[in-house]
Amino acid sequence: MEKNLERDLKFFELFSRLASLTQIVNQPPQIPEIQKLLSEISSMYRLSKGVTHFYRNPGEEERGQGETMVSYDLKLPSHPVHTVRFVTRLMSITTMTVYQADDEPPLDDDELSKVDLTMRTTLAFISRNRLQVIAEQLAFFDDMGFSNIRSFFGYINWHSKPGDLNGMAAINYNIRRFSLINEEFGRDVGDTVLLNHYNMVAGMVGKDGIVSRLGGDTFVCICKKEILPAVLDFLTRAEVGFNSRGDNAVVSCYVGAFIIPDGFIAYSPNDIMVKIMSAFQLAKQGSSGNIVYYYDAMVTDREHVKRVQQQFPDALAKGEFHVFYQPKVNTVTGEICGGEALCRWFRHGKIVPPGDFIPILEETSDICRLDFFVLDTVCRNIRRWLDEGRKVVRISVNLSRRHMVNERLLETILEIIERNNVPHKYIEIELTETTTDVEFKDLQRVVCGLQEANICTSVDDFGMGYSSLNLIRVIPWNVLKVDRSFLPLDDEDSTSIRSIMFRHVVAMTKEMGLECIVEGVETEAQLRVLRDNNCEQAQGFLFDKPLPIEEFEKRLDMKKYDIGL
Repeated sequence: MEKNLERDLKFFELFSRLASLTQIVNQPPQIPEIQKLLSEISSMYRLSKGVTHFYRNPGEEERGQGETMVSYDLKLPSHPVHTVRFVTRLMSITTMTVYQADDEPPLDDDELSKVDLTMRTTLAFISRNRLQVIAEQLAFFDDMGFSNIRSFFGYINWHSKPGDLNGMAAINYNIRRFSLINEEFGRDVGDTVLLNHYNMVAGMVGKDGIVSRLGGDTFVCICKKEILPAVLDFLTRAEVGFNSRGDNAVVSCYVGAFIIPDGFIAYSPNDIMVKIMSAFQLAKQGSSGNIVYYYDAMVTDREHVKRVQQQFPDALAKGEFHVFYQPKVNTVTGEICGGEALCRWFRHGKIVPPGDFIPILEETSDICRLDFFVLDTVCRNIRRWLDEGRKVVRISVNLSRRHMVNERLLETILEIIERNNVPHKYIEIELTETTTDVEFKDLQRVVCGLQEANICTSVDDFGMGYSSLNLIRVIPWNVLKVDRSFLPLDDEDSTSIRSIMFRHVVAMTKEMGLECIVEGVETEAQLRVLRDNNCEQAQGFLFDKPLPIEEFEKRLDMKKYDIGL
């Protein structure tokens, strides 16, 4: 009796300490001390092992997919003697099973009640602790395990004192055309590529920084400045594996970067977010490269961008956009052999420079609406010229790269042309060279579709893009428009690099059976170079700038230019 009383007193001493430790809140749990107490109580009651399972929900319990924790194990042949199951209002489930060695006498009722009390107290603590971990995971990680925007904001808030962010850089990046990876390999592989790419960036950044997902395939990151070049190089192009066979997907990104100056204070996360997002938007636009660094005037620029995007729908509805035409001229006869349609915006009596709105509209699908407006206007004018018996020439209409992902692009173009009853021979669709192999495939698909519809196609800015020779080898163009950068300057002789390249580009084009036109012709000397190299089409300020419809019609009536023949 005295021995049992001594053991009971010892139990209540240990249990009181255990209960006290398991009630601690807002402090790091004393896990080692709790485990020590559990071991002492287990030893008192001849237990050989204690195993705990935690399940987030009943489904995990049924599938056996929860967490397993072994708090005490003597590694002896044992059998289970008691199990306690604890279910929370959130339907998480915690179970604990204790074991006795096979040669130990069984627990009596009093011993079992004390073991049960200890187990229930411990389970309540474990359940509460694991729910806290889950709550933190739900708050700071998304359902795929990516650190989320709350984590990123938390990192910035924890580094908000002067000097905390010295030597650091922040970036906002997005995986380019990630949907094509999903289409080519399937969504499961796409998820694996996304996670592996994230883990590789996080591995480079290390514990000194953070990588978080904003959503979809867009991420933000803070890293040390000295590793920024390596991170940007990885984001520019990386081969990311997605299976045990070593298969890879090539991943490239648009990136906005901000080099955080020493002494910078982030009073709120937005002090950094607005900078990297402004740079990122400019990178995604594409006109400044795929990696853009933040500069102080960028926020003002973004305000201008928002104004243009807000004004565009109303301006289009009110007829503020007008189509101008720049003549294309035969260099031998001086005759007008075509025209290029160009859009001009008149707002409050003033013309808005194309550079102030075209790149902005290209950030969204607004540019596609504008392109279709231009095509429809051109078709209506051609129909009117035909009905009036005027001379009609083929008019080229530029389409933005934004159209390339539109699977119904061909149908839309044909619908506009047919609705205006315009013969296909009078329309030319002008497309710009691509900058990546992915965009190249889209371009090939679109051009081939237009060719099947007997619509003339031309490649603009030849020589400036992804793979110029492959571009004309694989895709069936009608017209090659040579960029002005190939055109020799007035003071260059025939042996200059530019003159040699120009000569061979024109010769190659003609030998392939394509029409060749040179843009940006501004001087008599350049016109002579075209004639000397048998290039028969040109456009540029030497002949005319882009003209309003009335002036262009006068040029059509004039029939030819006096080019000194």
